[in-house]
Amino acid sequence: MQIVYFARLKEVFGLAEEELAERPTTVADLIALLAARGSVWAEELTSGKVFRVAINQEMAQLADEIPADAEVAVFPPVTGG
Repeated sequence: MQIVYFARLKEVFGLAEEELAERPTTVADLIALLAARGSVWAEELTSGKVFRVAINQEMAQLADEIPADAEVAVFPPVTGG
């Protein structure tokens, strides 16, 4: 599973993307797996900070299943101006 990070999360996590060997079933499972890394991962993904997730460039909800070989993007909400 390919995970891509954008904007603030890319900077805080110190990486733009990674290949994940584990295959979580749902978006919620993925977020729990990443947050379990602790430190900034837990701060950004469980402390009430807002972020969005997309699977194969489609917005996703926590209950959505992640298909095999999916590209998952994690990013802060986009604001316009």
